[in-house]
Amino acid sequence: REESLEIILEHAGKVFSPEEKKKMCARVKRIEGQIKTLEKMIERDAPCVEVMRLINSATGALKGLLTKVVTDHLNGCISSVISKKDAALVDELSDFFKTLK
Repeated sequence: REESLEIILEHAGKVFSPEEKKKMCARVKRIEGQIKTLEKMIERDAPCVEVMRLINSATGALKGLLTKVVTDHLNGCISSVISKKDAALVDELSDFFKTLK
C-alpha cells in the first residue's frame, strides 16, 4: 500500500521530499480513517445529517490533498517544462482538469 502511494506521489522524475511524503501520507491516512468511519456509520444507520457531514469533511480533505499535489505539480514539473518549451505535461494537466467534477 505504501508503495502504491509512493508511485502516485512520483511524477515526471520529481519525487516529493521525505518530509512532504510523510505529511501527505498522514493526510491520506486521516482520509482513510474518515472513510472507514463513514462505512461504520452507514452500517449502524447513523443519522443522515451526521453521514453527510462526514462525507463533506472527507471530500474537503481530498480536495485539499488534490490542491497540494496540483500546486506542487505546477511549481515543479510544469514550470520546468515551460522553460524547455515541452507542452506534453501542460497538455496532460489540461486533460486532467477536464475530468474534474
